[in-house]
Amino acid sequence: MTEKNILAYFHSPEQAEGAAKKLEAIRVEDLSINRFSRYAGVGPSGASYTPGVSGSFSSWVPGALGTNASAGIMAAADPSASGMSDGGQEGPTGRDVLLTVVVDEAVHHRALSIIEQAGGMI
Repeated sequence: MTEKNILAYFHSPEQAEGAAKKLEAIRVEDLSINRFSRYAGVGPSGASYTPGVSGSFSSWVPGALGTNASAGIMAAADPSASGMSDGGQEGPTGRDVLLTVVVDEAVHHRALSIIEQAGGMI
């Protein structure tokens, strides 16, 4: 039995969970859903923040205060921080949920189809 790995990016955990439920029906070997951030110490895994504590824009970035100040500055300077970025062609901007799947080679193409239908970017 040969295994294939799939990494897919989603806009929300709910999208990834919807794909995961359908993938479980085809008997995946392993599956995980994780959030990630471009900058260490910022984002869902970072500490909480309190608006108004600082007058800088980096204080508005979730997780920027109380962790790595440089990471907060970098996150605030990112084009996606304004909410005006459409993601462009460069990568998964706005897609901060990663679905990792290991499937048998026999169902690999079916798994890819399920992920794409659920809104995932492979």
